Amino acid sequence: MTDAGPPVKTFHRVASDRLRGKRLDQYLVMSGLGVSRSRAARLIDDGLVTVNGEPAKPSYRIKAGDEVAAEFEAEPEFTIQPEPIDLHIVYEDDDVLVVDKHAGIVIHPARGNRSGTMVNALLYHCRQLPMRPDSPVRPGVVHRLDKETTGLLMFAKTDAALTSLGRQIEQRTVVREYAAFCWGDFELEDGTVEAPIGRHTIDRTRMAVTPFAAKHATTHYHVFRRYNVCTYLQLRLKTGRTHQIRVHMQHLGHPVVGDPEYGGRSPSVVQYRQHAGLYREMMSIIKRQALHAARLGFHHPRTRKYIEFSSSLPADMEQLLFFLEKNSRA
Repeated sequence: MTDAGPPVKTFHRVASDRLRGKRLDQYLVMSGLGVSRSRAARLIDDGLVTVNGEPAKPSYRIKAGDEVAAEFEAEPEFTIQPEPIDLHIVYEDDDVLVVDKHAGIVIHPARGNRSGTMVNALLYHCRQLPMRPDSPVRPGVVHRLDKETTGLLMFAKTDAALTSLGRQIEQRTVVREYAAFCWGDFELEDGTVEAPIGRHTIDRTRMAVTPFAAKHATTHYHVFRRYNVCTYLQLRLKTGRTHQIRVHMQHLGHPVVGDPEYGGRSPSVVQYRQHAGLYREMMSIIKRQALHAARLGFHHPRTRKYIEFSSSLPADMEQLLFFLEKNSRA
């Protein structure tokens, strides 16, 4: 008997006027394809989705009456196993949980990375989490931080909390402030970066400021302190795109110190040749992007009262700050 392989899923819908104007990848998720938006975009890119019998792009805008079809192999199902992983919980009640994330841990399982995540740890701690209709591997997840970014994250413990917190993210009422060290000297004390972010046209694992299949993104920044070769910043997100701060800072020509993907570990970013030794010392202190989610505020999903949390700098960024302060006085 031969292995039949993964089951094949088929999908066919005639678009209604209600979803007219939605992007094709968004439409697929909203119409019950049963995959995340990123997976829907990959299926479209692979030519497995057609609109009126023809291939289309993820950014295609749906028209009423469009015939949308897809046929693809279903991803193998797996059960997320609870794991006893240490969590730094700063707040918890029956509805919501706030965690101060350390560097090196990813938020939820994905292909090739199915254990050791925060979701594995939370399932062990909470026993159960509300399921997301768009992604079975992200129960309770409201927003995310990159693997090497530290700081505050909120998770939902009930369906009602998941809906409420998700709506607050969409309506941009959640306060998300970050601390970061960025290369170079910023011209302004306060500024705003408004630049669309989408997948890099060549390296699909990275993001970039691009006009192609991009989403509007806005980041506000304030200068805390200026040093010889870098600036200590406070940043506030208005939108929450993947790698947003890191991409926007690179776009300004001031990549986040230590960032391995967006120019933060290259000596070329240090404009002052006389500070090459300082650069090497800094790179020995910080092994990742110097980015920390320092403040998180939202309205409690049950009481509707605004609550806010703060997190001090992690050890490596604190050490970097001490080093910069010492050398600025030298």
